Amino acid sequence: QAQLVASGGGSVQAGESLKLSCLASGFNVSSCGMYWYREPPGRQPPGQERVWVSTVTTDGVTTYTESVKGRFTISRDNVKNTLHLQMNNLKTEDTAVYYCEACGRVYAGQGIQVTVSS
Repeated sequence: QAQLVASGGGSVQAGESLKLSCLASGFNVSSCGMYWYREPPGRQPPGQERVWVSTVTTDGVTTYTESVKGRFTISRDNVKNTLHLQMNNLKTEDTAVYYCEACGRVYAGQGIQVTVSS
């Protein structure tokens, strides 16, 4: 049974860094598109509750939402079957619950809290 287990969240000051990891089991991360999404705090407009952050395709192509470009890096460790999100120069607006997802969003890990304070 496929499973994604996320780790690495926490509370930091603005400007600091965090690295999220997502350990996959039951499938190979190299065989699927892998994604990070996030849910900001508070009430969000319908359909915008979970917002796309980044993707890495099976070909290794990476894409990012505009607000994190140059600060976040998505990567995939095929040996450890793990997805990562390196987050540098964090801003208060990055505060959210982060989710890793895979294979056309068929699989999703548990949310992990990232809190950035000023």
